[in-house]
Amino acid sequence: MACSTRVGAWTTRLLRVGLFAEESVLFSNNAPLRRGHCRCLTTSRRTQQAVESNKYGGGGAPINKVTLPTLRRLKQDKMPITMVTAVDYPSGVAVDRAGIDVCLVGDSLAMVALGYEDTSQVTLDDMIHHSKAVKRGCRRAFMVTDMPFGSYEVSPQQAVQSAIRLVKEGGAEAVKLEGGAEMAETIKAITRVGIPVLGHVGLTPQRKAGLGGYRVQGTTGEKAVQLLQDTLALEEAGCFAVVLEAVPSLVAHVISKQVDIPTIGIGAGPGTSGQVLVMNDLLGIFDRFSPKFCKRYAELGQITQHALSEYAAEVRQGLFPAQEHQYTIKPLEYQRFLELIGQEEPLEAYA
Repeated sequence: MACSTRVGAWTTRLLRVGLFAEESVLFSNNAPLRRGHCRCLTTSRRTQQAVESNKYGGGGAPINKVTLPTLRRLKQDKMPITMVTAVDYPSGVAVDRAGIDVCLVGDSLAMVALGYEDTSQVTLDDMIHHSKAVKRGCRRAFMVTDMPFGSYEVSPQQAVQSAIRLVKEGGAEAVKLEGGAEMAETIKAITRVGIPVLGHVGLTPQRKAGLGGYRVQGTTGEKAVQLLQDTLALEEAGCFAVVLEAVPSLVAHVISKQVDIPTIGIGAGPGTSGQVLVMNDLLGIFDRFSPKFCKRYAELGQITQHALSEYAAEVRQGLFPAQEHQYTIKPLEYQRFLELIGQEEPLEAYA
């Protein structure tokens, strides 16, 4: 009896500071958990799914799905095409919610997501893994996945096999590869099996060693002509569009006027059919280097570091979790719990 009296007194004290409630609530916006363990778990899972659908945009059929005809129409209407990279589910969701036209799972994830020194170190399996994650969140935008270095150069047959894996396993709607006229037969082989190809000329990072590093391309008359010839060859081979990277603006503008397919610029000025940037660069997340052509629209790296530092400080100072972040138990159930474990003297709260 003495034990019960002491426990009862203790629960009264805890009631005063709000550590007990009549019903326990798992999520602040959800219905309270009631008796019946299995039903409670089912309810909470449904609620989690509902919250995720509302928060991340998943679930229903995509609205106004971007397709290849959409991109052709945008070029015809002289409406700039928007493209940005994504590396995982949250970034894929962000691309869709922002209304971006094309989501590129770029091999730049080697550096911005995996910490490699350059793009040549990422593998086909890496690209498939990240592509699958992006696809779960990206349902409206047209999704293109990079073919990594070593996955298509050996032969057209190798390229077809790699492209099929990116589509079948990774969920890509198209693939992107680097190179000019020398890649024409490879592009034809991939498109023959029904997989759209996005070309890439100018600065091709997978070949940076042969280019002497990350350098602007097409800076002489002869080299500019070569870029035009390469772009025309890619169009003839069946590419639905071509990326022009690190090319003088005037050269990129002339090339864009010479082809019927869209051109997507990255460091190629405003005269292309559209623009592409690496998400981590434009959000200020990746600080190893910042290309001249990239505009930072946010400084999320600094914001993230500040938030994590504040979290760590609050934990160490005992400020987090506060009362609003805690779950509660009914007083009688807490008393019963103490009796069952033989705890005669209740512990001081969070001593």
